[in-house]
Amino acid sequence: MVAELGPLPPPPPGEQTRSAELAGRIRAAIHEGGGSIDFARYMEMALYTPGLGYYSGPDTPFGPAGDFVTAPEISTLFGQCVAAYLAPVLDHLGDADVLEFGPGSGTLALTVLNTLAALDRVPRRYRMLELSGTLAAAQRTTLEALDSPLQERVEWLDRLPATGLRGCIMANEVVDAIPFRRLRIGRDAVQEWRVVWRDGGPAWALEPCADEGLAAAVARLRPALGAAPLPYDTEVAPARRAWLAAAAATLREGAMVVLDYGFERRELYRPGRHGGTLACHYRHHTHDDPFVMPGLQDITSHVDFTDLAEAALAGGLDVAGFTTQAQFLLGQGLLERAAPADTGGGLAALARSGEIKRLTLPGEMGEVFKVLALGRGLPAGLLAFPGRDMRARL
Repeated sequence: MVAELGPLPPPPPGEQTRSAELAGRIRAAIHEGGGSIDFARYMEMALYTPGLGYYSGPDTPFGPAGDFVTAPEISTLFGQCVAAYLAPVLDHLGDADVLEFGPGSGTLALTVLNTLAALDRVPRRYRMLELSGTLAAAQRTTLEALDSPLQERVEWLDRLPATGLRGCIMANEVVDAIPFRRLRIGRDAVQEWRVVWRDGGPAWALEPCADEGLAAAVARLRPALGAAPLPYDTEVAPARRAWLAAAAATLREGAMVVLDYGFERRELYRPGRHGGTLACHYRHHTHDDPFVMPGLQDITSHVDFTDLAEAALAGGLDVAGFTTQAQFLLGQGLLERAAPADTGGGLAALARSGEIKRLTLPGEMGEVFKVLALGRGLPAGLLAFPGRDMRARL
């Protein structure tokens, strides 16, 4: 996601009313929880409460008029490169499906389908797993630009398929929004940052941590802390491992590609990140207070790609590649795909150059965004990334 620091603009009155209603429900949940709830529960309510949560409310958060801009909306080049990567898998499998988690505005699906059609690699079905009715409606509007034969291949799901999927699974900027817990790791003890109701709103409170699942997560990351100063505040996300495990169980044969911002474990939990990576996005502003305007802002944290790779291996998937977004896109012909716009010169070439910079430069999305490729039952090398493969760092 691309956003900038700065003071937050006030929300319109209608949004304030919606946020206040959600805050009331959060307060009730805290009361029912005996005075506190874990942060994952708060985040789930803030993002996904039907009709009130950030991703379940009446507005779409994507694009210049929303809260952040994702890579598919920056440039169609992104979706073209993703499609180019999936095409050999679909060619190998033959009659296969594509399943996209959290399709956002539908822009990625639009570009991928059009590109696959141009490559004569159209999937049997393009399945959109979307829980938000508002976003599903926006996706349907976006995909009206497809030719009718392609539109007929699209279907929407609200849960994983009941039978094994043969094809490709995509998840672009999905994992970072899966709810996480917040911990304070000491030398001999671990405490949890939980959510209480104080002074008229949700607030942080430290409580003892006795959750066995969290203890296992801390045991996995402690070696990465090294000489980090203690206590060390950070996020752990058992739900993200569970999500990957569920996706792995669904994939009978094919590939899974996860694109998101984050790091391998040793980099994510380095000493300089002793405050964690929690971030909130509102109207292209970034800050770190998740209790401001619940339901009106996004809440995320960086992804632990080592955690995902471990869950994939436990689920029987092969870890076929791990690299930066810049290396992935360049390896899939980003510059060659941009060349036709460059030959015309003028504003089109300038705009294309700006898109490439945003997608690939280290100070933009190029380095912090990563791509993890997983597979089951595919020939060795089919999912290999041209250029730098960073699997050894996982």
